[in-house]
Amino acid sequence: MNQQDLQALIATGEGQLLEFKRSGVSHLGREICAFANTLGGRILIGVTDAGEIVRTQITNHLRSEVQSIARNLEPPLIVNILEVDGVLVIEVPASRFKPHSSGGKFYLREGATCQQMNRDEIREFFYHEGLVYFDEKTNERFAWPRDLDPTAYETMLKACNITPTLDAKLLLNNLGLLKGEQMTYAGSLLLGANGSRIVPGSSINCCLFQGTTTTRILDQKIYSGDFLSNYHAAVNYLLSHLNTSYEIGFERTEQLELPETALREALLNAMGHRDYQKPGDLQIHLFQDRLEFVNPGGLVGGLTIDTLGTRSIPRNPLLFGMMQRMDLVEKVGSGFKRIYDLCDKQKCPRPEIQADRDWFRLIFRRSTSDLRAKTPAVPKRAKPQPESGLESGLESGPESGPESLSTRILFSLKKGPMSKADLAADLGHKSISSKLNQRVKELLADGFIERTIPDKPNSRLQKYRLTPKGIALLEQVKHG
Repeated sequence: MNQQDLQALIATGEGQLLEFKRSGVSHLGREICAFANTLGGRILIGVTDAGEIVRTQITNHLRSEVQSIARNLEPPLIVNILEVDGVLVIEVPASRFKPHSSGGKFYLREGATCQQMNRDEIREFFYHEGLVYFDEKTNERFAWPRDLDPTAYETMLKACNITPTLDAKLLLNNLGLLKGEQMTYAGSLLLGANGSRIVPGSSINCCLFQGTTTTRILDQKIYSGDFLSNYHAAVNYLLSHLNTSYEIGFERTEQLELPETALREALLNAMGHRDYQKPGDLQIHLFQDRLEFVNPGGLVGGLTIDTLGTRSIPRNPLLFGMMQRMDLVEKVGSGFKRIYDLCDKQKCPRPEIQADRDWFRLIFRRSTSDLRAKTPAVPKRAKPQPESGLESGLESGPESGPESLSTRILFSLKKGPMSKADLAADLGHKSISSKLNQRVKELLADGFIERTIPDKPNSRLQKYRLTPKGIALLEQVKHG
């Protein structure tokens, strides 16, 4: 490793495979232990948390002290030590003799932190998961660099706040997503141009059912893109099909029937901790009375339903570490507590958990006060003045103020999916105006319409279509 390699490594920031220490060897034993028990990694002594090189005095005594700490693990471990530009680089291998302990305690690396665990949990975890994590294995289905999705790559770097000036191959190797020229399964999930082809079972299957059983499907979408695209598409699906109560006045206030942040947390938990070696996609089932997240793979060994929310055992530590980098998840092990707190705050029932060795199910109960789950009524208003070049013709619509344009967009889309250019032409506009853009944006946010290509919102082939909520609103306007 030379000075340039060191700078490139520091530029990736702390994470699953990298730890910065300003100086000294305090807590070094547990950090080496955590890396050895997980995916391996590097510890840089002489670098601040902000990634600034401060250099440290590297003596034979310091080198000897580091090796002594590694040998005092149980079982002992050998690490490699390098000196680069005043920084001591400690290279910790992923051990073949897991689990290791330091001072009688066991640690795993989760994102940029060390998680302490007891020996029974460690043994149980590695019994179920094996000595190698699935997400760090190389994926023969991914052809580098042909299958790399440039949009997914740029989006990931932006989310991680990583400067895109570094060579992609070098950067992905530093992050642990690429091993030489072979992409790992974690990298395949995050960066694959066709996720379901490269990692079978990585799709998200969203279904809207009539009533309370799976007898009749009203709507179904299967998202098979990269990890972030699938996440955003599934969130949009939920927002467009769950009810939103709102009041129109000087300011509009809205509230989704279930806490949106809790749903995002549940979805990320399902995506990040699922067993990708099990057949079957992540399923999101929306019934009249409940919402279910159904995930292949039960609880990780060592966890029980009672201990969820109090500790975290990573099934996919490399993927989870990247999720932390992208600020998708916060403090390790706190996801279920946040879900419960958010439900309590909105006065919703806490979700129910069902789990066995093969499946995990999280169930949010919807309000049963009106099982017809109708679209919230929109107050009627005085007939608005016709807009320039258009006739008004309607008395109500989803927005206050320029209501007729919003409603006409909905009636245009009743004919079938349309692009913004198609909508402008259908409405008699000469071009796509800023007002049209704004109305489309508001209708998307309110769940009355949806994109036909949700994972690529800026695609030149993008069109818009009515959601069941939008259809219901048109019927209400028609008969109101």
